[in-house]
Amino acid sequence: GLLSVIQRLKGSPEQELRIVLLGLDNAGKTTLLKCLASEEVSTITPTQGFNIKSIHSQGFKLNVWDIGGQRSIRPYWRKYLGSTDLLIYVIDSADQKRFEETGQELAELTEEESLTGVPLLVFANKQDLVTAAPAAEIAEGLSLHTYRDREWQIQACSALSGEGVQDGMNWISSQIMNRKK
Repeated sequence: GLLSVIQRLKGSPEQELRIVLLGLDNAGKTTLLKCLASEEVSTITPTQGFNIKSIHSQGFKLNVWDIGGQRSIRPYWRKYLGSTDLLIYVIDSADQKRFEETGQELAELTEEESLTGVPLLVFANKQDLVTAAPAAEIAEGLSLHTYRDREWQIQACSALSGEGVQDGMNWISSQIMNRKK
């Protein structure tokens, strides 16, 4: 079809990447995934287990694993981390009561051997809410500046409106391009 014609014109097959999408329950991971896949985001239920979507973006096939964030599921996150090319961590910017919990989970994740050096994109989601903390404040609270073993970026966004999501995807693309060099 059209995809194979485009690939021939480009001269190289589409590169596949494995992206793991994590965060606490109710952070907006599935809404973000549906936004990335240009799907309707009006009816979303909590993820029991995981969702996988393949998204085509700028010559790449992104296989995105959205894994539930309920406390009972989090111990299983580690089973999905092998061969991860990029970690997306989603935070509910308006749920300040859970910032410490989400920070601990992220810190534990980044210590996982299978994620050593894997770029990290933190989506500070729900920026459309009045009570949302700014991305810079969240980055400081998470001590992202101490992450020296990987490239990282925090991106303010609203998965509901899509605002800021493309900026995060552009950062992912630049990470992929830099790794190919």
